[in-house]
Amino acid sequence: MKTVAIIDYGMGNLHSARKAVEHVAPDCTVLVTDDAAKIREADRVILPGVGAIRDCMAEMHRLGVVELVKEVSRDRPFLGICVGMQALMARSEENGGVEGIGLFPSEVRYFGDNLTEHGERLKVPHMGWNQVWHAADHPLWHNIPDGDRFYFVHSYYAEAEGNADMAGRTHYGVDLAAAVARDNIFAVQFHPEKSARAGLQLLENFTNWTGK
Repeated sequence: MKTVAIIDYGMGNLHSARKAVEHVAPDCTVLVTDDAAKIREADRVILPGVGAIRDCMAEMHRLGVVELVKEVSRDRPFLGICVGMQALMARSEENGGVEGIGLFPSEVRYFGDNLTEHGERLKVPHMGWNQVWHAADHPLWHNIPDGDRFYFVHSYYAEAEGNADMAGRTHYGVDLAAAVARDNIFAVQFHPEKSARAGLQLLENFTNWTGK
């Protein structure tokens, strides 16, 4: 039986993510855990995240999660969600500038206080359903139509322009990376556990993905 470990460092939609994975993969054992040994033993690992990146990174450093993420993301399917995706980037503008784990070279930017589209001011945070366009052919998009909608809640975003790792694109005043991918790592800005059919399909795809 495959094991999926959801890393518990106190900053994520842990139980909703667990329930969603259990729903799509009843043949998997899903653990919400801060036990490094259990995370190392897992076949697949998910890094969730909500809140401010400074707090998330502080907790990850305090609990040794940063080095653990670098280790387990080398050799098995690994999924970052929301701030869990932003934490994988090199740096975020949030909280005056915060260094990330650095698995991807992208910078995380603030939407700004005067974000507009067609002369209309857009609310920040970007909250609600938005289309995601495939920027790469990837197994995690299996059975998910190009342009399908996912649920977002965020004020900061990974840049799309020049992002060689971008796997999905969304537009909200600016183009942004809705998903990034490299080797056995996939990370999404949206919340698949809150994204109804499309999100559940992505999580099911993740549990079936070999990382190749």
